[in-house]
This record gives sequence, structure tokens and C-alpha cells, in this order.
Amino acid sequence: MRTLIFDCDGVLVDSEALAEGTLAAYLSGWLPDLNITQVLGQALGMTTANILRHLEQLSTHTLPLDATEQVDTAIEARLARELKAIEGVDDAVRLIPLAKAIVSNSRRSRVLASLASTRLAEAFGDAPIFTAEQVAQPKPDPALYRLAASQLGQMPKDCLVVEDSVAGVTAAHAAGMCVIGFVGASHVDADQSARLLHAGAWRILDHMHGLKALVGEWQATV
Repeated sequence: MRTLIFDCDGVLVDSEALAEGTLAAYLSGWLPDLNITQVLGQALGMTTANILRHLEQLSTHTLPLDATEQVDTAIEARLARELKAIEGVDDAVRLIPLAKAIVSNSRRSRVLASLASTRLAEAFGDAPIFTAEQVAQPKPDPALYRLAASQLGQMPKDCLVVEDSVAGVTAAHAAGMCVIGFVGASHVDADQSARLLHAGAWRILDHMHGLKALVGEWQATV
């Protein structure tokens, strides 16, 4: 049996623009010597802790000790108010007759809240969810995808992944999985398709209504 695996943020839910805006608001005060918009665009897809660690290394300033918790709490409060599902994803999930799973760099509580508030939890049912807390090194390291394959009882070659970030595509590709690069979320810029292809994406998808056709093409080649 083959499995279709989805990242959550930026693939199932249109959360990355909300998260980026919240991060920018905090970091512009904490790290005023950085061009926050520019450096954040290069770091999306990583965990909040790793984003903050990376940006702090670029700055002459030091972040508060509880910076990760402050930012994550603020992001989750904003998601609870404003989050929407990616257009067409509910139908795509329901209409594709493959086993499904979710692999996210967010903490599990955020993934569950996102699925509940957008009603995507109903589409996924009891599909397994794998999150960054389960591994020592989250995406872009392949450990989380390797863990998912192992617990799903799948060979990596039998997993098709949908990812929107360079970190996510890098992780899934390194784990030996086929990866679709999704560029249909509101945070994506014109250069993202090229970045995802360079990171190892097999195909680029700009709207979820095209996912079923790509799944069919993948099934015919493996």
C-alpha cells in the first residue's frame, strides 16, 4: 500500500503568512539590525526554535530566554482567530483513495488545533500525525520522514509527500520519498518553485485541484 503524506503549515492550512507576520513583529524589536523580511523568507519551514536560533546567530543582539514560547503562543493565538484551510484541500484529501499521514515541523498541539479549526480533522479521520517533538533533528533533517515511514510500515519509495518549503522538500527527498512542491499558499513568492525544484521536488503544484492527477502520474511510475 502507498501513502500520501502532507506537511501541515502552508500545505493543509494557509498559516505561514500569519506566522511570518507574527515572527516579524517580535523580531523587529528583538533583532533590529537584521532585515527581518528577507531573512525570514529564507527560514520558513523550520521549527520556531531553529528559526530564532538561526537569526540570532546573524545578529549582534540576543533573544529573550523564552523567545520561542512567546512567539509560538502568539502565533497559535492568531491562528485560532484567522486560520483558513488551503483552497481545495478538503476535497483533494477526501477524493484521493490512498492511505494518508501528516508530517509537520510544528508542535503536535498546533497541528491538532489547525486541523480542528479548519474542519480538516474530519477529512483525515484517524490518519497518523508525526511532529517535530518526536525527533532530535526536525526538518530539513530527514529523521522525521524516516520515522514516519518506519511507523507506517512503508518503504520510502512508496510515500508521496506534499511540501511547501525548502526545508520540507529537502527532508522528504533525503529520506528517499517522492516530493510534490506546493506553491499555492498566500506566503509564496515567484521564486519558490525554482527553490523547491532545486531542493529535490519531483513536480510543482499551484492548486490542490491538480493533486489527484499528480498522484495518478506518480502511481503509474512506481
